[in-house]
Amino acid sequence: MKRLSILTIAVWATAAAWALVPGTVWTQTLAALTDAPTGFSNSTNGMLDQAAFDAAREVFDEQEFIADGLGPVYNAQSCGECHQNPVSGGVSQITEVRAGHLNALGRFLDHPGGSLIHSRAIDATAQEHIMPGHEVRSLRTSLNTLGDGFVEAIADSTLLAIAARQPSQSNGAIAGQAISVPVGEAPGTFRVGRFGWKDQHASLQSFAADAYLNEMGITSPLQPVENTTNGRSIAPYDHVAEPEDDGEDVAIFAQFMRSTMPPARDPDLSITAEAQRGEQVFRAIGCNVCHVASITTAPRGTVLNGGTFVVPAALGGKTIHPFSDFLLHDIGTGDGIVQNGGQATMNKLRTAPLWGLRTHDRFMHDAASLTLLNAIQRHDGEASVTRSRFRNLFNSDQDALLAFLLSL
Repeated sequence: MKRLSILTIAVWATAAAWALVPGTVWTQTLAALTDAPTGFSNSTNGMLDQAAFDAAREVFDEQEFIADGLGPVYNAQSCGECHQNPVSGGVSQITEVRAGHLNALGRFLDHPGGSLIHSRAIDATAQEHIMPGHEVRSLRTSLNTLGDGFVEAIADSTLLAIAARQPSQSNGAIAGQAISVPVGEAPGTFRVGRFGWKDQHASLQSFAADAYLNEMGITSPLQPVENTTNGRSIAPYDHVAEPEDDGEDVAIFAQFMRSTMPPARDPDLSITAEAQRGEQVFRAIGCNVCHVASITTAPRGTVLNGGTFVVPAALGGKTIHPFSDFLLHDIGTGDGIVQNGGQATMNKLRTAPLWGLRTHDRFMHDAASLTLLNAIQRHDGEASVTRSRFRNLFNSDQDALLAFLLSL
């Protein structure tokens, strides 16, 4: 197969691919003035003072027990159990199971009790399993939550602008979908989704309440109804009055995530000539159309989430480098599951943010790729052209791109 040099593929890159949307930082000088702080240090981003941040982190890491309302079906005993590499809020090797069925019309139907199949139960007779006739099955990895306060503070208009620009930039091959989802803490309010593999949440408080119920089995005012076990009532096992959390823990989880710093790049690898050349390759072949390098948050004082959250100075007007557009795409690896986005999102997934990628040892939504090379090679659908460009690179340019990714 003919190999192409970086000089040849550079013609594929356009000025628009370097700065996709309004709010993207255009110069390194401006970026240096407004960049969000980064690090893997269990330190606050400034939204909370360090003592308050540490107290919130303790709640985030605190284990739940049966007397607290754990279960009856659940996946973990704390937020930190699934979000802790290398610090609280990061990723982990933990996966969850999703399942369902396609009917004769090709519509996805949830597994009895919902698409999430819980891995644990407080009683052996409550254990969930995938039931016969539910052929749609997938694993999902735990997500990084570091820096999510900045993601929450991105204006809807910024994400919509990214989506609007993509088709014209790639001749229609790439077209990210922004979905509008309810904000649980502000009934009747909708916002562009950005959290979860299906963009099923737009606010960190909604995200936290969902995780508290679905991962630990703890009910709260935003999620007051217990899960079933494969569709059967859990009443025989549940002896703690609802809601099991009065909302305080959920609020603390949200405050903790809002106060975390985004993942930092490797200080040594990121400055190597190979990694810097790899970033040029990354842009030139079009990876940055979906893996957007720079996004700027809404200004300080912006009212979000139906008036329940005002962007503080620590989060407002800051440039982040998530290497994601936070939109849904079909890149040929979809899990077939439908959540808030409707049937059209069945095989779409949120663009995986690449910040902190060096802390992962398994890749893609299902953790099925054990190398970055395999993860790239699995890209298809909307990403098929970009994948082909990667395959046509000189080996040295492929290596440079991989070095860049390992510096993130």
